[in-house]
Amino acid sequence: MKTTKNNIWNFHDAIDAEVCGEGVERRIMAYSDEMMCVENHFAAGAIGALHHHPHTQITYIVSGQFEFTVDGEKKIVNPGDVLLKRNSIEHGCVCLKEGILLDIFQPMREDFVEN
Repeated sequence: MKTTKNNIWNFHDAIDAEVCGEGVERRIMAYSDEMMCVENHFAAGAIGALHHHPHTQITYIVSGQFEFTVDGEKKIVNPGDVLLKRNSIEHGCVCLKEGILLDIFQPMREDFVEN
């Protein structure tokens, strides 16, 4: 099942994961026009390619270990660490240890829900 906009109750086990890259799956957990919550599962070695978008993004590291590049600066992040990626700043990551990232976008990512 896909999450629908403005849905109040969103149960993890009822939301289908979608493959969005080799070793990367995402679940759109909840969203409205103003914001979106997305859970990303990364296998060790998986890459989140460098990219940018017109959305401010907060990333919370739930588990695993990642090397992130944000605006040309590289750092290793671990569970509990948080990144703030302002709109249009180039960013990407390499998963060093299998893990989960939780992303909050403002505004929501329309490209994630278009089919």
